[in-house]
Amino acid sequence: MKNESDEQLRQRLKNIVLNMPEQPGSYQYLDDNGVIIYVGKAKNLKRRVASYFHKEVDRFKTKVLVSKIRDIKYTVVNTEEDALLLENSLIKKYKPRYNVLLKDGKTYPSICVTNEPFPRIFKTRNINRKWGTYYGPYSNVAPMIAVLELIRRLYKPRACNMVMTKERIAEGKYKTCLKYHLHLCDAPCVAKQSYEDYQENIRQAKEILKGNTREIIRQLTQLMMERAQQLRFEEAEEIKRRIALIDNYCAKSEVVSSTIHNVDVFSITNDEHSNYAFVNYMHVTNGSINQAFTIEYKRKLQETDDELLALAIPEIRQRFHSDAKEIILPKEIEWLPENVEVTIPQRGDKKHLLELSQMNGRQYRLDRLKRTEKLNPEQRQTRLMKELQQALKLEKLPYHIECFDNSNISGEDAVAGCVVFKGMKPSKKDYRKYTIKTVTGPDDYASMKEVVRRRYSRMKEEDSPLPDLIITDGGKGQMEVVRQVVEDELHLDIAIAGLAKDDRHRTNELLFGFPPVVIGMKTDSELFHVLTQIQDEVHRYAITFHRDRRSKHALHSELDDIKGVGPKTKEILIKALKSVKNIREASLPQLQQLVGPAKAQVIFDHFKK
Repeated sequence: MKNESDEQLRQRLKNIVLNMPEQPGSYQYLDDNGVIIYVGKAKNLKRRVASYFHKEVDRFKTKVLVSKIRDIKYTVVNTEEDALLLENSLIKKYKPRYNVLLKDGKTYPSICVTNEPFPRIFKTRNINRKWGTYYGPYSNVAPMIAVLELIRRLYKPRACNMVMTKERIAEGKYKTCLKYHLHLCDAPCVAKQSYEDYQENIRQAKEILKGNTREIIRQLTQLMMERAQQLRFEEAEEIKRRIALIDNYCAKSEVVSSTIHNVDVFSITNDEHSNYAFVNYMHVTNGSINQAFTIEYKRKLQETDDELLALAIPEIRQRFHSDAKEIILPKEIEWLPENVEVTIPQRGDKKHLLELSQMNGRQYRLDRLKRTEKLNPEQRQTRLMKELQQALKLEKLPYHIECFDNSNISGEDAVAGCVVFKGMKPSKKDYRKYTIKTVTGPDDYASMKEVVRRRYSRMKEEDSPLPDLIITDGGKGQMEVVRQVVEDELHLDIAIAGLAKDDRHRTNELLFGFPPVVIGMKTDSELFHVLTQIQDEVHRYAITFHRDRRSKHALHSELDDIKGVGPKTKEILIKALKSVKNIREASLPQLQQLVGPAKAQVIFDHFKK
């Protein structure tokens, strides 16, 4: 890295930025010693990091920062709020040189439910697990205050700091305070509220703080409707506002959780196109992710995932000096570290952390694939062809693909187009346009038969290379008419697939075989996107040809059929008489004054006939 030229460094950083995902997350800039010098957050990682390199920055500090960057790392999360919390914990962990904010001990507030016999509920920035259970932290204070206010109104937990026990209550050591008279407390201190009732209220309050608010929201919705029926609209609107706040913000972040401390998280992601596997590691301390790395391993003896994890876990823990007593894994493995508890979570905060680790592993695999294919573009094309071959179970690689589409308006100016892709790239010199000759009216099936027959009869006669795959812009009907021509009439062996659309005219299925069946393929996969690009290209090509023909007909006039009348003569006549109708009805002397005797006589005779 230190021996790179400025141009090599710039190109390497540019490639990193181009391959970054357009997702929320935290990014870290490293200097030439591999030290983190800046930590940032972003709603869109790619756009935010690119802004440092593509925009003219006015601030001197930013220019200096950019000049020191030698590498870029990042961690993907699900929401912008999680990115903010992750940035906070990473800044406190590494104390980067160019970060100004959040370097002190200040942290985001949490809500504490104490461990007392009569628990209290309050907000705090100090985390001490001996005191109670903590919920949060909250990067936005407004929803936290709203939740606390809701709990106070619904369950009226005590706000006093007295050391309250059942024994002292029985001895009559306390007396009611002002909050009882204001109906803000049910006075458990003087036994006006039972111990059991108070504990049940605290249990329900904890459910709200955990994000289990469905039942509470149902009750509030019912109350809101009752207030509305009683025409108490202001109260109903206030309840509606509280429901919205609880619904949007009450659930905890999956990046930070005060209930998880000193835990290692491992997940493994495989690359189906190579022998590489990617192990993602996250370390959680004091409820915050402060380390997140993905390390790639190459299988040399076809090791299983379990064997690879068993090798990777001790190596990574030693490398990052981890002494965590709990490890979160996606599944059981045979080897287990001594004095360490292994957890395979099924739900809750730990499950969220495992999913986050798996998401970062998949993103690392995708980035590595993009970097490799940028250096060797043919590798991407070969990979896509192999994926298509496996999906359709073809005997040979579909290097040569052709796709057809028709275009007409009520049968007028009927045309068709054929586009050719070779190696998953358009081969425009092989594109062909067809004017429909034997079909009258809007009959797409007959038009498709004519075009396919003309295309492959000629290729057969000329002994031209036939395609490996034909894709029809349509479903089962189009596939059947193409099969009738290719197989039944011309006796050719060419695979035929179809791209079908849903009710909204969006391509959602790949069909193959006879009878056609749906091929299991995700519509957001890279291969499906390439297939829909082929479909879009043939549609564009056919409709452009159709528009060109229609435009020529629209601009054609009867004057074009008169021999000896050129563009200049037409311009003179139209300018003077405004329309072909007026020219037809004009007298011979009128025409002679405009274009002369000879041309006037030709025009006059044409219209008289």
